[in-house]
Amino acid sequence: MTISEFVSENAVPLTIAAAGVSLAGVYALRSRDGMRSVPRATDLGGGGGKAIKEGEVEGHWNAYDNYFTQAVQSGDKTKAPTFVNTFYNLVTDIYEWGWGQSFHFSPPVKAKSHKAAEEMHEHYISDCAGLKKGMKALDIGCGVGGPMRVIARHSGANVTGITINDYQVQRCRSHNKRAGLDKQCEVVQGNFLEMPFEDNSFDGCYAVEATCHAPAIKEVYKEAYRVLKPGGYFATYEWVTTPMFDKNNKRHVEIIEGINHGNALPDMRTYTEVEEAAKEVGFKVLRTADLALKPHPGYTTHGNWYDRIKIGKAEYNRNDVVVRILQFLGVAPKGTKEVHRMLVDVTYDLSAGGETGIFTPMHLVVCQKPLK
Repeated sequence: MTISEFVSENAVPLTIAAAGVSLAGVYALRSRDGMRSVPRATDLGGGGGKAIKEGEVEGHWNAYDNYFTQAVQSGDKTKAPTFVNTFYNLVTDIYEWGWGQSFHFSPPVKAKSHKAAEEMHEHYISDCAGLKKGMKALDIGCGVGGPMRVIARHSGANVTGITINDYQVQRCRSHNKRAGLDKQCEVVQGNFLEMPFEDNSFDGCYAVEATCHAPAIKEVYKEAYRVLKPGGYFATYEWVTTPMFDKNNKRHVEIIEGINHGNALPDMRTYTEVEEAAKEVGFKVLRTADLALKPHPGYTTHGNWYDRIKIGKAEYNRNDVVVRILQFLGVAPKGTKEVHRMLVDVTYDLSAGGETGIFTPMHLVVCQKPLK
């Protein structure tokens, strides 16, 4: 997921770049497979133009912006998968450079780094899915595979991921090889509404803040149910509105619409809708919990999931100047400043959603496919 989270992490390196000290620190060396281990911060073209050609960024941004603005007004969700793909062409490199390989939030843990807290969050969903050594697991909406690799090491399971974005497939395979996990982890390009897997083919499935991109949550759960073996577990972290959301509150609605637009979400579900969808496709819902709330059912957390993305006006103005300069100089392609503005705006919306308590990106649903 998840999104625009890079902004608060990059005030210092972006300022250094703006001061002209050196752009060398922003760039990483290419590995032997021709892919950078860390993309360039300003490379919206997908690590050398592989996601979007440099001259086409602005056009892709305009199409994305128009669709997700009009879709909210018209209710048209039919083209959502196409524009989710466009979204990740635009932001994958930015996410990796500014946030890391795991595109999701996690509850902070006292005396633990962001990365360590992320891994605990990933370990927890792995355990909820019942994954163990030698099992065949599915990561639904795997991105560049950050959670996949952590879960493979933690559980010993053989993990297959699916993502709609071909550039993410390239990145994921490169990371898997670099981590020495290319025999244990694989990724395929595909739509998780129509997965290219046989019925009853996985021992366990999980999704980490990914199914929120689906036009209809029930369709994703139906596919998860189909490919899961009888008796297997499906665990998912969902982006949902909480019981505190009031659809008649104008500010609440604005916050949620902002989150949707800045994260390529065709809609935002309520916590009850995702739970009911799981039941409707045949799953037995074993438990649910908002992991943003305390106490956490698995370990002690400290602080709030949105603390990491808080950004002040000064940081925004500084970053905005840097991005505009980079675009003007031709270091970043046209369209970069618009994408940057979207990411900053949605950072405020995500923070507001967390602070008001109307939104959570970590509503846990643990299901089981009946044996019969």
